[in-house]
Amino acid sequence: MTSKRRRFVALVSVVAALALVVTGCGAKTDGGSTDGGSTKATEVVIGIGAPLSDGAVALGQGMVRGTNLAVKQANESQELKDLGLTITTVEGDDKGDPTTGGNVATQFTSNPNLVGVMGHLNSGVTRVAVKIYNQGNVVQVSPANTAVDLTQMGMANYFRVCATDDVQGPAAADFAFKTAGKKVAFVVDDATVYGTGLADEWAKQFEANGGKVAGREKTTDKDTDFKALVTLIKSSGAEIVYYGGIYNSAALLSKQMKEGGVKVPLMGGDGIYDPEYIKLAGAANATGDYCSSIGLPIDMLPNGQDFQAAFEAAYPGEAIAAYDAYSYDAANTIIKAIVAVAKDMGADKLTTTDGKKAIIAAVAKTDFEGVSGQVSFDAKGDTNNKAITIYQVGADGKWAPAAK
Repeated sequence: MTSKRRRFVALVSVVAALALVVTGCGAKTDGGSTDGGSTKATEVVIGIGAPLSDGAVALGQGMVRGTNLAVKQANESQELKDLGLTITTVEGDDKGDPTTGGNVATQFTSNPNLVGVMGHLNSGVTRVAVKIYNQGNVVQVSPANTAVDLTQMGMANYFRVCATDDVQGPAAADFAFKTAGKKVAFVVDDATVYGTGLADEWAKQFEANGGKVAGREKTTDKDTDFKALVTLIKSSGAEIVYYGGIYNSAALLSKQMKEGGVKVPLMGGDGIYDPEYIKLAGAANATGDYCSSIGLPIDMLPNGQDFQAAFEAAYPGEAIAAYDAYSYDAANTIIKAIVAVAKDMGADKLTTTDGKKAIIAAVAKTDFEGVSGQVSFDAKGDTNNKAITIYQVGADGKWAPAAK
């Protein structure tokens, strides 16, 4: 090879290397246009904090589905294209554990492109994570946290689209006493923030109605053997058992109750409203059991049919779990705030401190018709939608709204 040829090859190599460096540095933009020019798309990230490998995995998977569906629809909209904006998601497996959830929050806030978090499922996880998000000026919208005190912590970045324990617990207790006619109850909780809070509110209202709580016990969310507890329940004369916790342990308690001769219904909160509960308990054992869940049945809501159609197209063969729709609404809350700020400040300002603070402020002003109903928040960040539905497992082995 001649020296001139060698110099030409070297020059081409340098130019190619420089091109790769420039492309690598442009992590927040995408090039490309149909006319041979280049348009830049700003990319921002929404984190999904949920239990994905341990704990209430079925509910966590639903949170991922709902969020990704909302993001997919947003990215396909002309509105985002006109803004030169793309939204992506990143999953953080909190395993339903507060310490792990704190680590997820730290990882999320270290991502410079992350501007919001849809999650978490467990109130105990949020109690740790929300402080980290607040320090990073990252908005958090939960589809599922029900512990009353979370919006009393003074965190301006925190919102939730679900009703709290002091709404859900009493509604379920009223149904048990006034509609189902149960006068004696045994109350169990899994010692988590969620389970304890919900069981406390249920028991308080049940007794206020004139009911008797014949026993109260704590387990853990990892327990699988309830034989000793079943013996206590059987001797208490309880006509209903209330369980504060998630579907995995609740299902095993229901199964072991029925196998141990305690033929009374188990009632729980939204944490057991999942087909997996029936599967784990066995349809024969679960038949007649109750749960409360936030909001109204999807087919009773104005946007419910559209959501169901979009869900079935995106996830053929999958069943809609308790938090798919609420995660969809929570994600759309963040997305609408991102769009509002991008229009006001420019998409390139979204990841700045001022941009993130503006997103928090925009979420506080949320007001739109979601799948779960009207989505808006009070001054503390709690949803203004207080609807609760009671469900029962029917003879067909499926959850359905309970007869009133």
